[in-house]
Amino acid sequence: MTERSTGRPSGGPFMVLGAVGIVFGDIGTSTLYAMSAVLQADTSGGGAVARPLVYGMVSTIVWSMMLIVTVLYVRLLLRADNDGEGGLLALVGLLRQRLAPGRVLAVVSLLGVFGAAMFLGDSVITPAISVLSAAEGLELLDPSWSHVVVPFAFAVLVGLFVIQRFGTGRIGRLFGPVMVVWFVSTALWGALAVAKEPSALEALSPHWIVLYFRDEPLIAFLSLGSVVLAVTGAEALYADLGHFGRRAIARAWVFVVLPALVLSYLGQAAAVAGSSTAVGNPFFAIVPGWARLPMVVLATLATIIASQAVISGAFSVVHQASRLGFLPHLRTTHTSRHHARQIYLPAVNWTLGLAVLAVVLIFRSSASLASAYGVAVTSTITVTTLLYLTYRWRRDGRVSPGFLVGAAILLVELVFLAANLPKVRSGGWLPLGMGAILVLTMTTWRAGQRRIEAARADTEGPVEDLVPRIRATEAGLARVPGTAVYLTRGPGVVPIALDAMLDLNHVLHTTTVLLSWESVDVPAVRRDERVAVDVLDDPTDGIVHVHATFGYRERPDLLAVLEQAIPLAEGELDHVDLDRAIYFTSVPVVKFSPRSGMPRWRQRIFLTLVRLSPDPVDVLRLPRERTISVGREMPW
Repeated sequence: MTERSTGRPSGGPFMVLGAVGIVFGDIGTSTLYAMSAVLQADTSGGGAVARPLVYGMVSTIVWSMMLIVTVLYVRLLLRADNDGEGGLLALVGLLRQRLAPGRVLAVVSLLGVFGAAMFLGDSVITPAISVLSAAEGLELLDPSWSHVVVPFAFAVLVGLFVIQRFGTGRIGRLFGPVMVVWFVSTALWGALAVAKEPSALEALSPHWIVLYFRDEPLIAFLSLGSVVLAVTGAEALYADLGHFGRRAIARAWVFVVLPALVLSYLGQAAAVAGSSTAVGNPFFAIVPGWARLPMVVLATLATIIASQAVISGAFSVVHQASRLGFLPHLRTTHTSRHHARQIYLPAVNWTLGLAVLAVVLIFRSSASLASAYGVAVTSTITVTTLLYLTYRWRRDGRVSPGFLVGAAILLVELVFLAANLPKVRSGGWLPLGMGAILVLTMTTWRAGQRRIEAARADTEGPVEDLVPRIRATEAGLARVPGTAVYLTRGPGVVPIALDAMLDLNHVLHTTTVLLSWESVDVPAVRRDERVAVDVLDDPTDGIVHVHATFGYRERPDLLAVLEQAIPLAEGELDHVDLDRAIYFTSVPVVKFSPRSGMPRWRQRIFLTLVRLSPDPVDVLRLPRERTISVGREMPW
C-alpha cells in the first residue's frame, strides 16, 4: 500500500456536509468544556484571570489544533490509508503487511491493542462529558436547576443507547444540517464577543505561548493536560477516511470546522478577559441571555451526534479487533441494507451504555471528567503517531520530511502526555484502568486462541493424507448421497468433524466440501480474488477444498462463497444444491487445565470469553436445521 488519496470522488458539497455531521461531532463540541478545563490550571485562587494568561491559554489551544489536527491528521495521516481505509487498526493492518514475524511486529500489535483499548475508554468518556457539558448550560438559565443536570444527562444517554438497535440511517441524514447550524452558531457568538473585545484577536499570535510559558511555567505546563481536550475527536478524522474520503474531510475541517472553533475560543477569551463571571462556563458566557435556552437544546443535539459517532466508532473498532483475532466474534447486526459499515453489536452497546451511565453518576460534572478525558485522548493520539512513524520508516527506508514532521509532533505529544500524568489520581485512572482491562482481555484471547490453534494442529491431520486415508478404508466406508460442507480452521487441514465422521461413523458424502476462510489485514477483498478452489487428487473422490479470503471490515458470507465456488470446481460442484447441503462445524472444547502453560487467572478470563462468544452457527449465518456441530476436547 502506498500513501495516497482514496481515489473516490469525495470532495463534493454533500460529502463535505456528511463529514461535518459525522466526523467532527466530537471535536466540534469540545468548545463546551475545553476552555473551562484549561482555565482550571490557573492556581491564583481569584475569580478573574489575567489577560496575558488568557491569551496564552487560547493561543496554545489554537496552535495545538493547527499542529495536531491540521498538520498531523489532515496533512499526514489522511494520506496513509490501507486500501482507502483509515484508523488506528487500519494502520496496524498496514504495518502487519510490511513486517515479518518478530519483535517489531509484536510491539506494533501490542501498541495497536493498547491504542484500541484507549479509544474504547475514550468511547465511554466522550458521551458522558459531552452531554454533561451541554446540560450544564441549564445552570446559567437558572441556578436552581443545578440538581436537574445529572438526571437530564442520564435520561438523554439512556435514550441514546436504547435507539442504537434501530440503526441511525434515517436520523443520520439530519446530522450534517444540525452540525452546520451548531458551527455557524458557535462562530457567530464567538465573532460577536470578539467584536466587543477586538484585542482578543491577538491570541492568534504564537508569541503569547512563549510569554505564557516564560511567565507562568507551572500553570502553562499543567494546562497542557486540558489543552489536549481541544483536539479530542481528531482520531475520528482518520477512522472515517474510508467513508468520506480525504478531500471531503480536509475541506470540512479547513473551511467549516476550524474557523468556527477558532472564533469560539477567541470569543471565550474575550469574555474571560473582560469578566470574572465568565470563568465558570466561558462557552455559554458568550451566548446572549435570550439565546441560551435554544443553545442548550442545540448543544444537546450536537453532543448526541458526537456521542453517536463515538459509539459507532466503538462498534467498528470491536468488529475490526475480532476480525483481526484480538477479540472473540460477537453477534453483529447490520442496520442498513445499503451501508455495510452501519453495524450494531448488542453486547458492546449495553456494556458501553452501563459504563457511560456509571461514569456520569460517579463524576457528575464535565469539569470532574476533564482529567480522565485528557489522559485517554493523549494516549490514543500518541500511539497513532508512533505507529505512523513506524510505517513511514518501513515504507521510505529513510528519514523523510513526513517522518521528521511526525517525529517533531510526537515530541509535543509526549509533553502533553507528561502534563496529564499528575491527573491520574484525579480521574486519569479511569481510562488507564479501562485500557488495562481491555489490553489484558485482548492479549489473553489472542494467547488462548494461539494455544488452541497449536493443539488443533497436533490433532487435525493434513489434508494431503485425506484421499489416501479414504482409499485405505474404502471397503468399510459408506458413501452416502448428498453434499456435506465441513468448515475448517484453515487450508490444508482435516477438520474435527470430518475426522469424527470417518473414524466413528465410517461415512462420507458423495460430495464433500472442505470450506476454510481467513480475515486479512486489508479492509476488503476484491470479489475475483475472494475464492480459491482445489479439487483433491482424483476428481472421482468428490472432495473439493474451497478457501475464502475476507477483509477485516467484511462479514463472512459462506453461502455466497459456495455459490461463487461452483463454477470454479471443474464440474465437481455443478450438481450441488446448497438448499439441501448439510453443514458441519468443528468446535474445540477447552476446559481449565492445571498443566496448561497459561496462568490460572488468565485461563479463567479466556474460558469466560469462550462462554460469552456466540454460537458460530449464528455468526456465520448457517441454516441451523441443516448444521451439525461436533466438539472435541483440546489439551491446551
